[in-house]
Amino acid sequence: MKKLVFLLLFLIGGMTASAQKKVYHYPMSDYTPTPGNLAARQEFQADRFGLFIHWGIYSILGDGEWVMFQQKIPFDKYKHLADFFNPQAFNAKEWVSMAKSAGMKYITITARHHDGFSMFDTKASDYNIVDATPYGRDPMKELAAECKKQGIKLNFYYSLLDWIRDDYNYKNKIVDGVPVDTDWDSYIEFMKAQLTELLTNYGEIGCIWFDGYWQRPDVNWHFDEIYSLIHKLSPNTLIANNHHITIIPGEDIQTFERDLPGENVQGFSRGVEVSKLPLETCTTMGKAWGFNINDKNPKTPKQVIDLLVGAAGKNANLLMNVGPMPNGKIQSEFTESLAKVGEWTAKYGETIYGTQGSIIPNQEWGVLTSKGNKVYVHIIKPVKDAYLFIPNLKVKVKSAYGFDENVKLKFKQQKEGVFVYIKDLKENAIDQIITLTVKM
Repeated sequence: MKKLVFLLLFLIGGMTASAQKKVYHYPMSDYTPTPGNLAARQEFQADRFGLFIHWGIYSILGDGEWVMFQQKIPFDKYKHLADFFNPQAFNAKEWVSMAKSAGMKYITITARHHDGFSMFDTKASDYNIVDATPYGRDPMKELAAECKKQGIKLNFYYSLLDWIRDDYNYKNKIVDGVPVDTDWDSYIEFMKAQLTELLTNYGEIGCIWFDGYWQRPDVNWHFDEIYSLIHKLSPNTLIANNHHITIIPGEDIQTFERDLPGENVQGFSRGVEVSKLPLETCTTMGKAWGFNINDKNPKTPKQVIDLLVGAAGKNANLLMNVGPMPNGKIQSEFTESLAKVGEWTAKYGETIYGTQGSIIPNQEWGVLTSKGNKVYVHIIKPVKDAYLFIPNLKVKVKSAYGFDENVKLKFKQQKEGVFVYIKDLKENAIDQIITLTVKM
């Protein structure tokens, strides 16, 4: 009995501690989005599909973006990677064209990751791709120009966590909201200086995407200053923060890591409520986010499409990651898979882009999306019965057709839901889609 009581107390205490860590505890300024910001949110939500890129000097070692930390490489050794980082095969046009062909509407790329290396030309630190490498060019500048040319939005990932800077001192404990024996104000000013550069030197930026809060959930990150700075410099730029906690005032997007909104398979989203902000889920084509030469099971086109459809069904975007090689090329197994995804989005994009999700909970067989007077039924797992049951669909259905062949399907609507008879529905190994016309 004592063991049971202890276990219950332990679980309750753990749940309480977990709940306490799910909220940012420091004051935030009131935030009223501008009309332009609200419009940008709507555009973002309609985009549904984006490309995530993790790229940095860590790619040289071919062991993911956390290689410095996981292999315990001291900075005085790790920094030499910059001496021979020379991605001569990088081609901004190829990257942007690949994303666009896949049906992606925006690109989010690591401007600075946890290793502290800046992948852009910055005056705030000489540890950057222009000053510290033989490459000597700013790939963000080239990407910004190409994105503008091809009509793709550019977003910057920015790490709050830094393994190398003395004014971050990631091993030091936190007391009264600051790391001890550390010039925390200096680090905050450093970040503000870099964010100012990113928002003023590269044209209009769609989003600043923060990561790394979770390493110091008890510190005062001065988000009131940082968010206000972003909104002042670029009112239409959206803010996302991969903090795994409740939305902080001033944010414009809620993002989820490797899970769909409302799920917690990976353990990052426990106790996190799904907000009414535009939603996004991020995941990666392989196991690692950065280039990993041992990644053996890249996602198939079917797996990517299932994730895209599943996210849309939850009213969320999918941000799919690739980790380019140190020479600047994206692996062929990724580009080939995404090219196949692009063939699918070219044909079926209207059932994803600009749609609304969360009409009913995602089902064992698939999801629903809607746009105007159309509800799209996505069957991504085979149904053995001669009918498909759609529970709790409250709108009045007027007709049902197979999307591929436009064949009329019989249906029956009852109080508990809609039965669609799918005997004549054309087989599709990726996604059988039914179009329901509904009464508005």
